[in-house]
Amino acid sequence: MNPLTSCFLYGIVDLSYVAPDNIAPVTARLIEGGVDMLQLRAKECSKSEILNFANVMVQITRPAGVPLILNDHPDLLREVDADGCHVGQEDFSIDAAREMAGRRCIVGRSTHTVAQAAAAESEGADYIGFGPLFPTATKPDARAIGLADIRPVHEHVKVPIFCIGGVKLVNLPMVLGAGCKRVCIVSELLLAEQVAKRTAEVKSALSGQSC
Repeated sequence: MNPLTSCFLYGIVDLSYVAPDNIAPVTARLIEGGVDMLQLRAKECSKSEILNFANVMVQITRPAGVPLILNDHPDLLREVDADGCHVGQEDFSIDAAREMAGRRCIVGRSTHTVAQAAAAESEGADYIGFGPLFPTATKPDARAIGLADIRPVHEHVKVPIFCIGGVKLVNLPMVLGAGCKRVCIVSELLLAEQVAKRTAEVKSALSGQSC
């Protein structure tokens, strides 16, 4: 499995954009394009549906060595061979998430400020999401935090930091120039006419940076 330290492009298979029947082909195209890590986000689905979707994805991610993370629901890690879970600011503690998982796993935390990021690291998060940098349809009610705190958060936090929220190929140079090393991208990849090609373009832009 790709270690987190070697993961720079984090993709999300979000059921707001991907039909259930397309989960397998979209997962395969993201991996073909070079995504390092994947998350399953299915906010409006039942736990049984999420388990089914995760089981489909893990059959593709595991042979490729790509970590599969479940959005929320750490308890489902007792039933599916995914690699971890991601929790929000208002969700479980990191310790509680691991206890619910019942096994050693990756736990990531959403953060929106440098203080939250430092707290998540102190709490034991394996990585953090930092954003949303820009307004995003994925979380329309979330306030965009901009780019000013990207460099400070990298100075204060040593676990992998994935900048998220409205990141696209067109603004990626600006985001990287602000000090970003890793990104999590959703609609830019999922809505592309050629998912693998767009993923490869983003990966190439990331690889051109000194990380």
